[in-house]
Amino acid sequence: MFRIVLFSSMLMLAFILSIVPQQAESTGDGKLVYYIPVEQAVERGLLAFLNRSITAAEEEGADHIVFEVNTPGGLVDAASEIASLIRNTETPTTAYVINDAMSAGAYISLNADQIVMTPGSEMGAAQVIEGGSGTAADDKAHSAWLAAMRSAAELNDRDPQYALAMADSEIDIPEYGAPSGRLLTLTSSEAYEVGYAEAIAQNRQELLEYLNLENAEEREAEVSFAEQIARFVTHPIVIPILLSIGSMGLVLELYSPGFGIPGIMGASALFLYFFGHMVAGFAGWETFILFSVGVILLLIEIFVPGFGIFGIIGIGAIIGSMVLASYSTMNILLSILIAAVLTTIVSILFFKYVGYRGPLKRVILNDATKNEEGYVSNETRTDIVGNVGEALTTLRPSGTALIGEERLDVVSEGGYIEQGRNVKVISTAGSRIVVREVSGDTENKENE
Repeated sequence: MFRIVLFSSMLMLAFILSIVPQQAESTGDGKLVYYIPVEQAVERGLLAFLNRSITAAEEEGADHIVFEVNTPGGLVDAASEIASLIRNTETPTTAYVINDAMSAGAYISLNADQIVMTPGSEMGAAQVIEGGSGTAADDKAHSAWLAAMRSAAELNDRDPQYALAMADSEIDIPEYGAPSGRLLTLTSSEAYEVGYAEAIAQNRQELLEYLNLENAEEREAEVSFAEQIARFVTHPIVIPILLSIGSMGLVLELYSPGFGIPGIMGASALFLYFFGHMVAGFAGWETFILFSVGVILLLIEIFVPGFGIFGIIGIGAIIGSMVLASYSTMNILLSILIAAVLTTIVSILFFKYVGYRGPLKRVILNDATKNEEGYVSNETRTDIVGNVGEALTTLRPSGTALIGEERLDVVSEGGYIEQGRNVKVISTAGSRIVVREVSGDTENKENE
């Protein structure tokens, strides 16, 4: 128990230290330009980081916000909310594409007031796909995405035809390498030519010269360690992995002696899940509390067996806490199902080849009363087979018979035997004694 408390305290201390965002030191004087990186996959962790960074830039009185874009794309819903953040800020914005602005990255860039690209950078290939299968989305989702791309292009008077060609392979623009059947991807020079980039800048210095902010103070938003963790653990592929490790670790800990590696791995994985979603802004302390209540109820059910009420409520509380902490109900339910299946399979294999060695051994009865160890529920009376006696009661087909000097419960071979008739024991099996009616002559011959 002490080790569990110590480990939990260490995790909580790490959480408090890592959640504090870092700020880059300011240099120079004059107007303020705030750089915010839009890197890696577009997901909910990035959304939380951009929300914090844009708010910080506004509070510090930034004169211009530069989003340095280098992303292969990502989640459509996260990209939509990021685009909304960019559109709603009153501070002038520039999307500075330093390498790739693909898929959702292209959509985010189109929502800035202007786009500047480095030489050799690219923007486009923004077809919406299903997150689970990797195939093109259905007509409804595809139509909604095309409308979003068109709206983003028209926001700053850009020709929407090119934005639509980035998302729809059926649109034919052969002069820029996108005939029918291929998605449009614009290089920096092509984007500048069609009006999708206002300028091409080799570095930040050239960018500031274009923005007429050469003497501006430059400040860069830093991704805190907590936000880096949040961006990783909120990825749709990582979530089922974390839940599987968490559930398997805690279940195997019940089979293992002491508090060891399985328990540490399980607790760490579940902590990372809730921690990441809390930093990303999807979970609060109530999810931690609900999860803890669920675990306590499950422990009560295991060590103080009842009618299953505590167990059912505990499982419901744990699942409910995970759903509350998640940004997608379907995604978390699918992740929980995957974790449950994997945990069940691993538990069966572990129990089969290793057995109980942990706390469950104290509450599970493994002893058995076996015949080999001298435990006999009923002794088979083979010594009376063949003996003849008298039916003391009518056998219909069971009743009582006097065999020798013993009154025994017997059952007839199948027929009706009247009281007082002679009966012969033909077989015994445990407490079951089977008799058959015999005539007086038969009895005399056997006695002789």
